[in-house]
Amino acid sequence: MDLDELILVSVDDHTVEPPDMFDGRVSAKYRDQAPRVVRQDDGAEVWLFDGRVIPNIGLNAVSGRPKEEYGIEPTAYDEMRPGCHDVDERIKDMNAGGVLASLCFPSFPGFSGRTLAAAADKDMAYDMIRAYNDWHLESWCGAHPGRLIPNVLPVLFDPELAATEVRRTAAMGCHSITFTENPATLGYPSIHDPSWDPLWTALCDEGVVLSIHLGSSGQLAITSADAPVDVMITLQPMNIAHAAADLVWSRVVKQFPDIRIALSEGGTGWIPYFLERIDRTYDMHRAWTGQDFGDLLPSDVFRRNFLTCFVTDQIGVDLRHHIGIDNIAWECDYPHSDSTWPASPEVVADAMRRVPDDEADKMTHANANRFYSFDPFAHRAREACTVGALRAEAAGHDVSIRAFDKGRFPRRGATTIQEVAAQATA
Repeated sequence: MDLDELILVSVDDHTVEPPDMFDGRVSAKYRDQAPRVVRQDDGAEVWLFDGRVIPNIGLNAVSGRPKEEYGIEPTAYDEMRPGCHDVDERIKDMNAGGVLASLCFPSFPGFSGRTLAAAADKDMAYDMIRAYNDWHLESWCGAHPGRLIPNVLPVLFDPELAATEVRRTAAMGCHSITFTENPATLGYPSIHDPSWDPLWTALCDEGVVLSIHLGSSGQLAITSADAPVDVMITLQPMNIAHAAADLVWSRVVKQFPDIRIALSEGGTGWIPYFLERIDRTYDMHRAWTGQDFGDLLPSDVFRRNFLTCFVTDQIGVDLRHHIGIDNIAWECDYPHSDSTWPASPEVVADAMRRVPDDEADKMTHANANRFYSFDPFAHRAREACTVGALRAEAAGHDVSIRAFDKGRFPRRGATTIQEVAAQATA
């Protein structure tokens, strides 16, 4: 494998929204209620919306910073790489990291847009969601065609409006919505409730992917409140396993067989056992649980409907045929703390050193392009899409690790889950 010839499409990165993103996009009647950024006395910059304070959590924007500065303390925009929130700088960082294209999840609205959806005034909330989606499609993805895969917010509080927004944004070229791994924990009907059928119908009609990011339910797998925070970080992928089980056994994949579901930031190494387990469960228990997949096994349905992804997951790469070579994609996770940027090509090449080129191509870009109906080669010649070509464009761009902390926040860090919750909501 020639590292410079790799083509990398990331199916999970993140946008730290710029402070002016709502300017000119909100209806006049709600202009004064639009989310806005303010600087606090301690120097942190936070979002204000609907009476709530939403901080920019530090771990969400640490690319380019030394590990000693990682933490969950709030940050200010001048403590982040500009590529976190400036789309032109993001493209420079992508080029320097050899990444052709990126699908970005939101930050301050929550991965499923739950912060906006929770507003008491639902008409206002709907206006803000539409404004966010217009910004994402026009100013973020639209600024550099062929480089950013559109991924919009859902309308969690109204499945009919959610379907309408899917159709509206699909007409603008969007083939992904971010969704929660468990709407029930947010106070909405569970995915098993038929009230969501208008949304599932719209997704299938328009060829739009249901992209489910871990943590989007507002809950993470934990053992106890006083457990070390390392426990929560270690168990994060288990949230995706929970969502996968919920969906595989749901009526959704049976009644909407064309639905496409992406499990984001959940890794892949757990999947071979998961597939073995669901098939065993089906064999042993379907007589009394009433499950019926016709001529298929649950593992067949998983491979038919789901896309999974990994940042660094050597076990998943080695077991790729037990997962499904057409069901695996790669992610960079920029600018989060798990990200491999700017050395992503080196990390990927090392993980795939024993993988045939055609299989590596599927995992690094082809599966993502197919699943998300995305064609970067319509905008750039293929030879200009490689790691080598992109890095040549970025010659001289600074990717050095450097401290951004100005001493505003104590870098003591949280050591237990209780402290993480307290600091995140302070």
